[in-house]
Amino acid sequence: MPSRKILVVDDEPDIRELLEITFMRMGLETRAAEALAEARALLEAEDFGLCLTDLRLPDGSGIDLVEYIQQRHPGLPVSVITAYGSMETAIAALKAGAFDFLAKPIDVPRLRVLVQSALKAGGPPKGTPNRRASRLLGDSPAMRRIRELVAKLARSQAPVFIHGESGTGKELIARQIHDQGPRRTAPFVPVNCGAIPAELVESEFFGHLKGSFTGAAADKPGLFQAADGGTLFLDEAADLPLAMQVKLLRALQERKVKPVGATAEIPVDVRILCASHKDLAEEVAAGRFRQDLYYRLNVIEIVAPPLRERREDIPLLASRLLERIGERWGQPAPTLSEDALERLQNYDFPGNVRELENILERASTLCEGRLIRAADLSLPMRHAAPSGPPTAAPEKPPAKAQENAPLDTRLVMQQRDIILRALEDCRWNRTAAAVKLGLSLRQLRYRLKKLGIE
Repeated sequence: MPSRKILVVDDEPDIRELLEITFMRMGLETRAAEALAEARALLEAEDFGLCLTDLRLPDGSGIDLVEYIQQRHPGLPVSVITAYGSMETAIAALKAGAFDFLAKPIDVPRLRVLVQSALKAGGPPKGTPNRRASRLLGDSPAMRRIRELVAKLARSQAPVFIHGESGTGKELIARQIHDQGPRRTAPFVPVNCGAIPAELVESEFFGHLKGSFTGAAADKPGLFQAADGGTLFLDEAADLPLAMQVKLLRALQERKVKPVGATAEIPVDVRILCASHKDLAEEVAAGRFRQDLYYRLNVIEIVAPPLRERREDIPLLASRLLERIGERWGQPAPTLSEDALERLQNYDFPGNVRELENILERASTLCEGRLIRAADLSLPMRHAAPSGPPTAAPEKPPAKAQENAPLDTRLVMQQRDIILRALEDCRWNRTAAAVKLGLSLRQLRYRLKKLGIE
């Protein structure tokens, strides 16, 4: 069990006294230090369940203490006290490994919540994360690194951005961070930001009061209230409307929300995890995502690797997915023949693990008996990795012939080349290619048909 003794590091006597009185009323023991050197000496002499430090100290920075604790006492949560409005400094502390932060003047109820969460999260590291105890399957270096990151981030309250292609398990990573952390007994609330109509986003996130707009027949709590004490997972966060991004930033900074139609804000205690298949930095550069919100959400980034970059995990994933299919159908789990497994390992999986599950479910329906063969997989050949020597690409018309062609023909050939390059760059994922070309999927389909591109 982690110690219930708290180390307070601050050179202001009034702050130390306030914290000591608050902790005494919570039944906690306190040790106080005025500077870094004194704090380090106490850390080496005694065991603590939490360290609470000011950022500005006479002989250094609170971030220096955060880094020291990360190196010498990695199981000890450390929270920092920042000046009001110093969000950049607070984010720097979170990146250094701080569990959480408090802004001055100190909000005592918020302090109590932080202390309770930190004491739950405290304790020595549990060693290398066990694959069997995790739903994040795979023995590839990429997945081992993901599990290590999840175990580390579960002990923090820092916002996390999970970036990866569709179907790579971004929500599963977020759930594992929640399930392994001190908020695991509270709700995990996922929301797809791109699926909420723009005019309803504020109401969905913050709630509304009866009569605040047409159709508001009763008071309704929002997603922040539903996730209070737990985790709010913002899937496809890049799709949030710009107007909502401003209000979300304020809610994250103030830790309060104001329902539509209300005059007072409601305090909430929520950890934010978010994900997107889009690159948020590119969205910021394009003016579609606020830079200040980007820095607030992207404190720590996890990249979910695509399945084609961890092919060694396919046998384990396929086996576990087939077990799940068998349980769902109330039958023995189907098995893969050697040729079927080889075909799967040579396939590019543009849809990643989600596509693997769909392929296996379809093959389980089509196969004879309980053995899935390569033919039962019905894999599209254009995504299969080549098993022999590369074949030559179709020859393009000579440049001279293109120059001498009529203008309409030359324009068609140029359009065809541009579309083919986009499709090849996106591994023939038409949705991604449409985005790359600035077209809707319907427009791209029309051009593919018109140009005779299969």
